[in-house]
Amino acid sequence: MHNIAVIGTGYVGLTAAIGLADFGSNVLGLDVNQEKIEMLQDGKMPIYEAGMQQIMDKNVREGRLRFSHEIDSGIQWADIIFVGVGTPQADDGSADLSALHIVAKTIGENLNRYKIVVIKSTVPIGTNEEVYNIIEKYNAKHMEFDIVSNPEFLREGRAMYDFLHPDRVVVGSNNLRPIETLKKVYRPLYLNEVPFVFTDLRTAEMIKYASNCFLATKVAFINEMARLCDAVGANVQTVAHAMGKDGRIGSKFLHPGPGYGGSCFPKDTHALAAIASQYNTELSVVQATIQSNSKHKKYIAQRIVQVFFDAIEEKTIAILGLAFKSDTDDMRDASSIIIIDELLRCGARVQVFDPQAMENARLLWQDKIIYAINEYEAVTNADAVVILTEWNQFRNLDLINIFAKMNDRKFFDFRNIYKRTEVEQVGGEYWGMGT
Repeated sequence: MHNIAVIGTGYVGLTAAIGLADFGSNVLGLDVNQEKIEMLQDGKMPIYEAGMQQIMDKNVREGRLRFSHEIDSGIQWADIIFVGVGTPQADDGSADLSALHIVAKTIGENLNRYKIVVIKSTVPIGTNEEVYNIIEKYNAKHMEFDIVSNPEFLREGRAMYDFLHPDRVVVGSNNLRPIETLKKVYRPLYLNEVPFVFTDLRTAEMIKYASNCFLATKVAFINEMARLCDAVGANVQTVAHAMGKDGRIGSKFLHPGPGYGGSCFPKDTHALAAIASQYNTELSVVQATIQSNSKHKKYIAQRIVQVFFDAIEEKTIAILGLAFKSDTDDMRDASSIIIIDELLRCGARVQVFDPQAMENARLLWQDKIIYAINEYEAVTNADAVVILTEWNQFRNLDLINIFAKMNDRKFFDFRNIYKRTEVEQVGGEYWGMGT
């Protein structure tokens, strides 16, 4: 059994800690945030992620998983150190690596025998080599160590499932020494014939950015097609379905909506564009994706306003769904932020409900909007209802009850959950996304 320390208990680090414990390793989750660690030690989750609580409880109960804020001793205890700290977007669009640099320094100061340092954080090309140099700088005892790039490909809302059932595992290293050990760490996946890609550090870093930026481009593309379908009177759902039947295209991420958000696509598209700029390389497709997604969120807000013939002041708008997608409480770069801010700017009253993201919403808007206890309270006395997140409980609304509670019956379905006919049959006015 390997002793693994995982530094960082955000989406990436916490998912890795729980998943690696479930694979059979002895795992210590580390974080400088003492309050977060105390929550985890008490068995409470600092984030909402489907299925994660149960798997964490199981591995804590079986003695493979524990948490600590004592970083130095945790590093010294471990044979392998996974790093999953945040690399947020800086003001210039590049990745902020300050937390990673601090971790690298701390690892160097605490090396007491050979260790493998595995970087799971999404980092610019060349960062793993930079981390190696920082560790070496502070490696006063001249202990041997290796750096491995092992990027994550998790979908928020499905992070735990994706870690345990990945499409592929990418392992980047500039020498062969740590490879066999990583194979043993991921032995359950290796035995189940999950594809492994073994490559060098820079290629592994590039794979992560290229993957996320391509998926972001697919989302932006189908949203552009939805806007055009709105203009010409075509149906984007049928367009997307037919496109997806082409094996060269595939159906995944061809679902029109209010625009991508979350912790990955916005940050990674900007970061890759910044990397390209540093190397004097133009990434026109990635830049267009960034611009298109930004325009799309504004388009959604403007569409609501225009339906009211710009007389939206004092109208009450009910927003169902605040998180950037279902099965998460993450509101980072969520479309709801742009849309609600624009509605407030236009003088509308906003009532909201989300099954998980209400506390995050209160941090953003405080008393500027009204927070409902469920979807039916949110629509009470509203002039319009707007679906922004595809939570399951929004997929089977009692539309008769919904419209009975509303002042007007304008129904904006920006996830295309409902058919126009089923809304109109009960007296609603329907606006979808490209339908």
